[in-house]
Amino acid sequence: MLPPAEPANHIAVFQESAIRRTWHAEKWWFSVIDVVDVLSESNNPNRYWSDLKRKLAQEAGSGQPYEKIVRLKLTAPDGKQRDTDCANTETLFRIIQSIPSPKAEPFKRWLAQVGYERVKEIENPELASPASPLQALGSLLQAALRCFIA
Repeated sequence: MLPPAEPANHIAVFQESAIRRTWHAEKWWFSVIDVVDVLSESNNPNRYWSDLKRKLAQEAGSGQPYEKIVRLKLTAPDGKQRDTDCANTETLFRIIQSIPSPKAEPFKRWLAQVGYERVKEIENPELASPASPLQALGSLLQAALRCFIA
């Protein structure tokens, strides 16, 4: 899979804030710090992310989902390329679900609704769309991400 051709795609906008992203291993990877900054309402998003990583590791009994975080070079506000914690879409969704903030609640409710609809489709296959359930869920998640990061 090739990345979108537009170089402008390296910045996404979420709730009027810039979210840095990069194409790596045939997927988009998003700056976790940028997302945490937007959703956490913290004065120190780096510290917030550090504390959240530790909490997630303790709850999971391992580095999960932190073990799925990749450090990639992104352009920092000073214009330099710096190693930055990045997450793919799936891992980013898990991180967002862990942020107790009113700004994250609409997204969490949407994820809960998608999950509920998927369970209903499993219980009653007639409710499922013609595409495979996994494809449909993937399409829904990608559409949601485009809505939130347009």
